[in-house]
Amino acid sequence: MVGLLEELRIYSLSTEQIEKICEIGEEAARRHITSKVPSQKISDLSIAVDFNGAETLNIEVDVELSLSPLLKDLNVKKLAEEAVQAAFEAIEKQLRDFGCQFSK
Repeated sequence: MVGLLEELRIYSLSTEQIEKICEIGEEAARRHITSKVPSQKISDLSIAVDFNGAETLNIEVDVELSLSPLLKDLNVKKLAEEAVQAAFEAIEKQLRDFGCQFSK
């Protein structure tokens, strides 16, 4: 599941701030998934947070998830979508804390 936050207007974010935002987004997505599914039931989990742009920034969050066949009744796509949303919420909060202005 891939989500995209576009038209983010940034003003002088440092490399360290961008790295922190990526880490926060990834951790929020991971925390959401592990709050719903025990770690031992996760077969494969890949989370990527990518930034593109200079003055206007695009943020992409990609969550790929495979679960144990024992959890066949769990909607994996919905769980991945929720994890992407959790990542964006955490990223937006951190950007506000940095004083960034943005519109979705």
